[in-house]
Amino acid sequence: MAKVLVVDDEKDFCDAMTVVLTRRGYRVECVSNGEEALRHLRDNPVDIVLLDIMMPVMDGFETCRRIKGDERLRNIPVILITALGEKKDRITGFEAGADDFISKPIDQGEVLARIQSLLKLKEARDLHAQAYDALKGLISFGMDIFDRFSSIEFDPEAKIEDVVRRIIRRTVDMVHRPEKIIIGELTETGRRKWCSYEWSFHEIQKIEMETAGQADWEKFWHRPERPEKGYVNEEDLEKPELAPVVDFFHLHGIKCSNFVFYERGQTVVLGLNYGRRVQPHDADVLMGMVAMDTYLRSLAGQMRETEEAFHYLIMALARASEANDEDTGQHILRVGEYCGLIAQRLGLSDHFIRLIREQAPLHDVGKVYVSETILKKPGPLTEGEMTAMKLHTVYGAKIIGNHPRLEIGRTIALTHHERWDGTGYPQGLKGEEIPIAGRIAILADQYDALRNKRIYKPAFDHERTCEIILKGDGRTLPQHFDPHVLNVFRREHKAFAEIYDRLSD
Repeated sequence: MAKVLVVDDEKDFCDAMTVVLTRRGYRVECVSNGEEALRHLRDNPVDIVLLDIMMPVMDGFETCRRIKGDERLRNIPVILITALGEKKDRITGFEAGADDFISKPIDQGEVLARIQSLLKLKEARDLHAQAYDALKGLISFGMDIFDRFSSIEFDPEAKIEDVVRRIIRRTVDMVHRPEKIIIGELTETGRRKWCSYEWSFHEIQKIEMETAGQADWEKFWHRPERPEKGYVNEEDLEKPELAPVVDFFHLHGIKCSNFVFYERGQTVVLGLNYGRRVQPHDADVLMGMVAMDTYLRSLAGQMRETEEAFHYLIMALARASEANDEDTGQHILRVGEYCGLIAQRLGLSDHFIRLIREQAPLHDVGKVYVSETILKKPGPLTEGEMTAMKLHTVYGAKIIGNHPRLEIGRTIALTHHERWDGTGYPQGLKGEEIPIAGRIAILADQYDALRNKRIYKPAFDHERTCEIILKGDGRTLPQHFDPHVLNVFRREHKAFAEIYDRLSD
């Protein structure tokens, strides 16, 4: 029941009002002046204030002004109680923000009727404000997604849980929010997959709901005559047409006092157990949630298609670089897998690991500019031929360009022949001057090159390749590699062999 704050310096009047209001089920608190009232209102929830005008310390007019001037309190109805009968006093009260007047001596029926009327008006305003705030929150959330959107990191399921988190009740006093949300998504089988969401242990808990054998529940959501949105309070749950819903809730151990629903296309959303009676505005909030869900899933599908096309183009470009070379498509795939493994063992981010695995196959794309006679020459290269060969790193960086989405691929193409001791090319970078992607790629590429047969060398087995990389053979030396990357290889060399065998030509 609503809570009433009575503000009057006359104890007899406060006691009388307490008796009258308590009999009607209201909870009553009394204070004796305006300053006490303001302190009480800032610390305690109150539904309506009965405020005397003639009081010491701070009169009713000033107290009312301060209540209506505080954004947290201004929506609380204030009834001024006065023994003053002049018109100018009433005007002063309304200018201060008062919602109504009652004259002393009061009439019990009048004061109860005015309180009831203002509380109904406040409830309607509160419902509108709550629905507006919820919809505004969803719009703000959507704009935030748009502002920070990244096709690489986009996770539609996580975004839906974020939407649920903004709507669901997390504390007891959030009476305008549902205790549980149920979402049904239509699958390829023609049946919906249902999941429930609830706030528990300071986090959203998601549970998949079994619907096998519950044909009435499924049929309920396929009825063409059923409205797309609606609300059901406790007294409505006895209606025969809602029996499939009530039975479904009982079967899953859900005690339901009220619910709202909204359906659009393939999605149904229900909000259960609000802490007050539900209204049409609550269904509008769910309508906003479904709109957001539909948008995110559509966007996710488009982004998946874009990502797949992007990956295909990367691999097509990488394969083109080997048209005149002895390497095969499996070589570029293996180098990507080696790089992903090293990055993971170095503790780099999942985002970096995914990108380097995807873009490392572009390491030799610049070879499309190198003559086939050089690439396939069986003997040692001349100084001029070696110079031309080394330029494939520069050509590769130019081909890939400066698009931020391909930054790691460009870096690898340019620096995968730079050596830790500074004896590499094309820039002779040394140590940490070499980007981490290049430091990883040189070892990955070197391992696979040693394992493969070339015109000028035989294929080495895993053991001999490890010996060359870890101990050196005069041409390849341990000091060519970042010590941290080399240590990863030393620990994980068996995983390299497994990748090679799994992706062998």
